[in-house]
Amino acid sequence: MNFIVEDLGLIEYERAWKLQDEYAAEIAEGKRPPTLLLLEHPHVYTFGRKGRAENLLWGEEQLRQKGISTYWVDRGGDVTYHGPGQLVGYPLLPLGKVNTDNKLSEADYVGYVRKLEKMLIVAMANFGIVTGQRPGLSGVWIQPDVHSRCARCKPEDKKKPAKLAAIGIKVDVHGISRHGFALNVNPDMEYWDGIIACGLQNEPIVSLTDLADPAPSMKDVKEKVASAFREVFESQ
Repeated sequence: MNFIVEDLGLIEYERAWKLQDEYAAEIAEGKRPPTLLLLEHPHVYTFGRKGRAENLLWGEEQLRQKGISTYWVDRGGDVTYHGPGQLVGYPLLPLGKVNTDNKLSEADYVGYVRKLEKMLIVAMANFGIVTGQRPGLSGVWIQPDVHSRCARCKPEDKKKPAKLAAIGIKVDVHGISRHGFALNVNPDMEYWDGIIACGLQNEPIVSLTDLADPAPSMKDVKEKVASAFREVFESQ
């Protein structure tokens, strides 16, 4: 699958959401090639189709003081955070035909998520960070031996796996993917205190800056992710 990469820089969440709709419609009509959008968002909490309001821990006043917007959106999963220093990727790809219920087959849907995870695992290996998958959980994770590098992390948390990247997707009625992945490069980790991320209690979250020395630049991470994306998806 041949695709193009667009770097949108820092862009408001709602604008990027609408842009996905516009581009996906063009892809479905054959007017645009498959596209990978790379970007950062201002501070925002988004709730997916399985989102629960009780997983938002901060009240309206704290959200206002922190400058955080909230959205309920059409991707899978529960609540997550996006903000400056986090690389967000929205792959808009034609994944195949949907069935009579306007859904992609479960095998193809899950297979796509696994490919996104594989792509990020390949990209992180370029920074000397060993990552992997966890049975029953989406996203990209590190094991405790890697987590032990994190200077700011709590000692008790370093004994657990930690999430480095989250994944939440949607496939529309034309089989075009939306939403995607969020990789923590160098965000302000305090913002995760305001949510129970992905609805998972007591699951630590880390960033590349916590693990890599020297910490990579966002530019370098974008290049490595785009390269890994080509490696994994252009072979389709």
